[in-house]
Amino acid sequence: MIEKCGNATYKISVLIASQVNRQKASKMAFWKSFGLPVVRADDDEAELVDPQAALRDKCQAKGNIESLYNKYQECNDRVNGRSKTTETCMEELFDYVAELDHCVAHSLFSKLK
Repeated sequence: MIEKCGNATYKISVLIASQVNRQKASKMAFWKSFGLPVVRADDDEAELVDPQAALRDKCQAKGNIESLYNKYQECNDRVNGRSKTTETCMEELFDYVAELDHCVAHSLFSKLK
């Protein structure tokens, strides 16, 4: 327990911070001793864009995928409109997601580095 006694709290927090910094430095030295490169993110770099998200938007506009999505939405509306039902829309959801992923897979891997 830390009690406030003038500069005592400040001194304890400085000691803790210096201990944490020493631990970080020793971890960095450990990895450097193996000759492994250390990668740090730069704040100046442009934000990365996920190519899968763009491809999903493009594929979603295709006729067969759009019809599967509409079928899923109709099922979802029907199920939500009932108070007591055992029906789920898992089959419609799986059909839609599988077809969407199949469409995306054709061009996704060519865009990855």
